[in-house]
Amino acid sequence: MSKRAVARKENVRRPQYSADMRQRQLSLVSPSSAGAERGEARVQQGDALGFYAHWPSPTVIVADGPYGVSGFPGDPPTPDGLGEWYEPHVRAWADLAQPSTTLWFWNSEVGWAEVHPVLKAHGWQYAGASIWDKGIGHIAGNVNSKSIRSFPVVSEVCVRYVRDVRLPTLDGQLLPMRQWLRYEWQRSGLPLTKTNEACGVRNAATRKYFTLDWRWYFPPPEMIERLAAYATRHGKPTDVPYFSVDRVSPISGEQWKVMRAKWNHVHGITNVWQEPALRGDERLRVDGRMKCVHLNQKPLKLMERIVAAASDPGDVVWEPFGGLCTASVAAARLGRHSFAAEINPEYYELALDRLNDDVDAVTDAAATG
Repeated sequence: MSKRAVARKENVRRPQYSADMRQRQLSLVSPSSAGAERGEARVQQGDALGFYAHWPSPTVIVADGPYGVSGFPGDPPTPDGLGEWYEPHVRAWADLAQPSTTLWFWNSEVGWAEVHPVLKAHGWQYAGASIWDKGIGHIAGNVNSKSIRSFPVVSEVCVRYVRDVRLPTLDGQLLPMRQWLRYEWQRSGLPLTKTNEACGVRNAATRKYFTLDWRWYFPPPEMIERLAAYATRHGKPTDVPYFSVDRVSPISGEQWKVMRAKWNHVHGITNVWQEPALRGDERLRVDGRMKCVHLNQKPLKLMERIVAAASDPGDVVWEPFGGLCTASVAAARLGRHSFAAEINPEYYELALDRLNDDVDAVTDAAATG
């Protein structure tokens, strides 16, 4: 443990949470990003289920928990039952998420398959799977060609989920966004062709915003405002404003914009990530020896990629199964504010030490014992 981490432990104060919770709060910035917005990292020891209610609603959740491979203390020996294990976490994520929240779910292919039905049941909508290809070096020299009965595994999956946002009708139904848009326009009594006039386009509105097939396109904020204004002026009189989610006023462009997850696109990056498993200086080892601290430490490069893709500076990132808190380090470097939990005391202390050694820590730390 670094001298800074030891010094912090000598001068601690109690935060206003449960007595058995331990927490550190650090103000962080990457040494290589001078002038960047500072991110904050909060790391708590214990089960994340006890902390979610105290964390602000997330823009991004990075879930890198059990795989069912006995990879760390508490990881089940097989993927069987992973869905049941994750269910209370998945339910809490759904309850506390925003419509714009993105969930990145790390696992093996079969582990993800076990948990996907649970995610779907709680309103998490599949948005795409990325494959981490660790390369042939990951298994070089470790395959017995006389006994192996399958292709060697050099991959993991990182699956992106977004919220299945549903909006209310007058009779209390909850409809997917594309169906809700048609419902609200049809409620006005106006023909669908008039949506083009409302948006000031020749035919894009009916082709994109009001189609029910796979070509549906999320209307830009300014278009939803035009549609609401047009329906109000030309539609049937109504006591409930058109395109309203609170039955008081039409939805604004700003309110509409946060109805879907953020996405910051980078050209040249696909859903296959060819990145070697960690073996260099970034890999944490026991007292400088060859033995790795954590079996499944993720490359910081990949964590930075997913955090940057689905959030902006100042947003909140959750890392419920912290481990060595790679997602928290990535979030801090990118100017996001992270909230992490780690149940294993040893990993918790190592994560704290890593956060301080990997980035500039400039504020006090707090903990309870």
